[in-house]
Amino acid sequence: MVLKPFVDALPVPRVLKPKDKNRDRTYYEVEMREFFHKFHRDLPPTKVWGYEGQIPGPTFEVDQFEKVHVLWKNKLPDKHILPVDRTLHGCGEHDPEVRTVVHLHGANVEPESDGYPDAWFTRDFEKCGPRFFRKVYKYDNFQEPTTLWYHDHAIGITRLNVYAGLAGLYIIRNEHERLLNLPSGVYEIPLVIQDKSFNPDGSLFYPSTVDVQNPPPDFPDVSVTPGFTGNTIVVNGKAWPYLEVERRKYRFRILNASNQRFYRLSLDSGQQFIQIGSDGGLMQRPVKLDEIIIAPSERVDVVVDFSGQKTGCKINLVNTARTPFDFGEPPDPLTTGLIMQFRVIERTSEDTSTVPEFLTKIKRYNEDDAYRMRDITLDVTNDMYNRLLFLLNNRDYYGGITEEPGVDEVEIWRFVNPGLAFHPMHVHQVQFQVLDRIPFDVNEYVATGRIRYTGETEDPPANERGWKDTVQCAPGHVTRIIAKFGPFTGRYVYHCHILEHEDHDMMRPFDVVAKLDPCNRKKCDCRGK
Repeated sequence: MVLKPFVDALPVPRVLKPKDKNRDRTYYEVEMREFFHKFHRDLPPTKVWGYEGQIPGPTFEVDQFEKVHVLWKNKLPDKHILPVDRTLHGCGEHDPEVRTVVHLHGANVEPESDGYPDAWFTRDFEKCGPRFFRKVYKYDNFQEPTTLWYHDHAIGITRLNVYAGLAGLYIIRNEHERLLNLPSGVYEIPLVIQDKSFNPDGSLFYPSTVDVQNPPPDFPDVSVTPGFTGNTIVVNGKAWPYLEVERRKYRFRILNASNQRFYRLSLDSGQQFIQIGSDGGLMQRPVKLDEIIIAPSERVDVVVDFSGQKTGCKINLVNTARTPFDFGEPPDPLTTGLIMQFRVIERTSEDTSTVPEFLTKIKRYNEDDAYRMRDITLDVTNDMYNRLLFLLNNRDYYGGITEEPGVDEVEIWRFVNPGLAFHPMHVHQVQFQVLDRIPFDVNEYVATGRIRYTGETEDPPANERGWKDTVQCAPGHVTRIIAKFGPFTGRYVYHCHILEHEDHDMMRPFDVVAKLDPCNRKKCDCRGK
């Protein structure tokens, strides 16, 4: 079935109301449920999973420093609606098929509330994983106002659970941001972008196996794929929706919640985006851009000014990114090259909103303050079934702890990518800063393990100079980030946010440890191997 774009209005996820609120805490309860959702006027209802029975889940809106407690309740069935590969970590024949654990992506929280992949729980909390189980998660929200998102993070099935619908937004606000007089209220709209594919009966399509060369006789009937992209672009739960916009400024909080697909976004009217924020909050100054590249899990906070457009005109938000990014097939301009449509109508009231030249002060980390520099290699090989296998430092998820940053210590991590593809690398617990990207000789590195730079250091573009929790690691480059770890000690993970890579096996745990006596703690440049 060929679906016609721009026939459904863009839904706006509702704001979640707390069950209880007092001076000490704000308390929410959120259920994960199976239900039917209509993605398009011409599609039959689709069986999905979602938080509070909606796709995407309801939006949390909280204040900076507000102490939020959430009881995440698994009310899902015992049978998954998508094909489960039993060969992956945590997916053995004795593990429950349906497991969930919620990660608040980009939040600085204690490990018990971070959504550790092994801390899964089943329906009604009858069973739980071996580590960090807690029914009520605590979010203290002491970071900058920003757009975070919550999604499932269960070991071995994250790609399936998120694709089934388990994702939503979490917005932190403060008084400083309110005083900036940015577009707000009905003129501030979240855009959660995903890609899906559908069977003729309207059900979600997700591949059950993958073609490999010379598969062994025991090749699994259900097998993870190296990456999945759908043929239908969905925004806020609707395929290619439209939005009526007045001739004025709008603020859009954009999230790429796709499994693998990158987007290169632009407006076919030729007008610019004014980016005001990135993953971790407002940037120091706004940046005007003709196009924006957004990787899986990244967020961009933008203002678009429609005041110069004529009433009745239609403006398409389009995508030109290749998949796999940025060497694969180009998008079809009639399907995956389209995101949504804006339809300009007359302004109903005067637009008094502004985009200030200065947004907030960002304190830059100093490289000289770093206690340690670590190398994290992004590796590709084959597993025992001859499938592509993505690793970090040539270790799988259960390959032991090799990174132990100290509380309040600054570290530089160098992501070394000798492969062909971009990898969006996400580090839990911290918001970091991107230092630079440097091209290196891949052939020499593969042959000797030595890094020889072949070009000039590439500073991050202006819209990457704010706070980040996910960074695009380009092939043939060393991508450097700098972060301060803490204030909590405990176990977290870092991983590629292409969800098929994360599940197999491009994710590693790390421990944040208590800082030693500074007299005995010396700086070093160990490579974390």
